[in-house]
Amino acid sequence: MNIKGIHHITAIVGHPQENVDFYEGILGLRLVKKTVNFDDPGTYHLYFGTEGGIPGSIITFFPWPGAQKGKIGSGQVGVTSYAIPKGAYDFWKERLTSFDIEVKEEERFGEKYLTFEDVHGLKLEIVEREKGENNPFQHDQIKPEYAIKGFAGAVLYSSQVAATEKVLLDEFGLVKIDEDDTYFRYEAEGDIGNIIDIKKVSEARGSMGVGTVHHIAWRTKDDAEQLEWRQQLTDHGYFVTDVKDRNYFNAIYFREPGEILFEIATDPPGFAHDETYETMGEALKLPEQYEPYRSKIEEALIPIQSTLKK
Repeated sequence: MNIKGIHHITAIVGHPQENVDFYEGILGLRLVKKTVNFDDPGTYHLYFGTEGGIPGSIITFFPWPGAQKGKIGSGQVGVTSYAIPKGAYDFWKERLTSFDIEVKEEERFGEKYLTFEDVHGLKLEIVEREKGENNPFQHDQIKPEYAIKGFAGAVLYSSQVAATEKVLLDEFGLVKIDEDDTYFRYEAEGDIGNIIDIKKVSEARGSMGVGTVHHIAWRTKDDAEQLEWRQQLTDHGYFVTDVKDRNYFNAIYFREPGEILFEIATDPPGFAHDETYETMGEALKLPEQYEPYRSKIEEALIPIQSTLKK
């Protein structure tokens, strides 16, 4: 078994409307699911991705308005990387600047990156990549030839770099393809979410809060393969949770030795099984156990509005 790449990344942010305005309104990602944190139903769980919400494109958020700001550091995903089509770099530089977002240009392993932060301090970057299908979702001036395809990958800040590398290579089957003075680079076999960099020197320890990544999830094709992953990791001494039903995928979790919380999530069933493809993200969807409390949950949640023109 080899991991194909990233399934989704989950982060903690502030006000939910600011979150929608940034990821849908500015980055042009589709709000594909509006639900709640299954462990804390008084908090939204918002999912943004490509038009179809394909694995490898989904970034999810727990909005905690008024919560303490976190500190990005070791034991976390330090930077979330997005892939755009070849030739779209200048479009995104101009677009981000037009929204008064401070953009920096960096180079890593021969690729040019636009680096910036979202409205709540989460570190993001955009890079051109050949691989991956174009995203047909259109919003504002963002046409398919410019639209974000999904994740390019992520930069991991590990407290034990060699141990995290061992998980990626020996457990997940990624291949080490390059290194420079600052980073190691690894590649999975998928087309998106497949390039992982690890910073060689550990950062100061991170702390959870607004503007930080909570966990990174990796792809597995189905429930049977997920159970194989669980058995393999358990046999190799990792403490792995039981399977958690997350409605749109099943999930197992473990904290790798570099202190980053890893999840392995199934590709199916996806996001259209409890609403139509055309209406994904419009209604608040609740898991069955919370439906009897819908009115109380809706009353507790801050109302949010899509930026899309109907």
